[in-house]
Amino acid sequence: MNIVKTAYCRIFQQVFHAALPVLPYRKPEILGNVEELSNLLVEKGIGCVMLVTDQMIRSCGLTARLEELLQDREIRCIVYDKTVANPTTDNVEEALAWYLEEKCEALIGFGGGSSMDCAKAIGARVARPDKQLDKMEGILKVLRPLPLLIAVPTTSGTGSETTLASVIVDSKTRHKYPINDFPLIPRYAVLDPEVTRSLPPTLTATTGMDALTHAVEAYIGRSTTKETRQDAVNAVRLIFANIRDAYADGNNMKARKQMLRAAYLAGNAFTRSYVGYVHAVAHSLGGKYNTPHGLANAVLLPFVLEAYGQTAFRPLHALAVAVGISDWRESDEQGARKFIEAVRQMKRDLNIGDTIPDIQKKDIPALARKAEKEANPLYPVPKLMTAKQLEELYYMVMEEQEYA
Repeated sequence: MNIVKTAYCRIFQQVFHAALPVLPYRKPEILGNVEELSNLLVEKGIGCVMLVTDQMIRSCGLTARLEELLQDREIRCIVYDKTVANPTTDNVEEALAWYLEEKCEALIGFGGGSSMDCAKAIGARVARPDKQLDKMEGILKVLRPLPLLIAVPTTSGTGSETTLASVIVDSKTRHKYPINDFPLIPRYAVLDPEVTRSLPPTLTATTGMDALTHAVEAYIGRSTTKETRQDAVNAVRLIFANIRDAYADGNNMKARKQMLRAAYLAGNAFTRSYVGYVHAVAHSLGGKYNTPHGLANAVLLPFVLEAYGQTAFRPLHALAVAVGISDWRESDEQGARKFIEAVRQMKRDLNIGDTIPDIQKKDIPALARKAEKEANPLYPVPKLMTAKQLEELYYMVMEEQEYA
């Protein structure tokens, strides 16, 4: 990257870092189960709520308990269950029309990051009926309070229950873009391990690795604070200690509860300190091929950490010490390499591979340009990369026969 663009990116990031203490970040209030959520709606006098989820979550019966509680409390529950893995503008507009027609008063995002992101985007359109979603891409484009927004994560990964971001795919162009603004932070987050009990092992693995990616990228970036570093470290420790148990036994509620806590902490960390090139590349893959976000992050994470090289050695060494696989007597490079290898071993233990079969060689230049546009100058990465440099990451995780 040339010196002028490098200077621009770093100055941009420094300005945002300096502004962190005065920006209106907040954490959602935590509720322990869906019974507390139904009580909350009664207390607030909510008569009609839209529940935003997907068909798999609903068909598995995960929303049934909440739907029954709301019916018992005589609260109308309008269920929008057409959210797709990477929510689209069509999802949002369809749900919005129904929300307005039924005169809903609140939104519940129930599911993984897709359902929560969809609920946030619906709320943004309710708040800004004069503004299409593509005009809200970027930072601070909503600027008005949303209806009461509650997040119920059924995966322990996205951290969307505590973030100011909603990531949406344009149904026509397939461009995947983030909307970032403080009103998108949910007012309440329901961390109920029971709703994660039926999560399949594969999703337990990839969403858990998604949370690990959030924590690691937030920690190694150049826009951390004492609070975000502590949240990130605690999240990494919890994931290393619990993800294999949650994967092996879906009924291990202690492990599932700890993974929910880890995802929440990682969300707190990255919503203030941002992410990095793992996410930028993963978003481009989700937009083009509908690659599940957690899977893309899991596959990419060790490759991107290696690509950062010595610029990330010290913070990665610190994480290695935090999880007990290194100590400070080792060099930063030794500790960092132990941490990266531990991530690779975690992937092997969770049966996550090193490739994304959908990637086509002809698409890589355009994908890299999209990733570079998303990341620079916003993401305070340890090492700035150009689109050309980012292309190498796609080749690394492409099926071998395509990389010829």
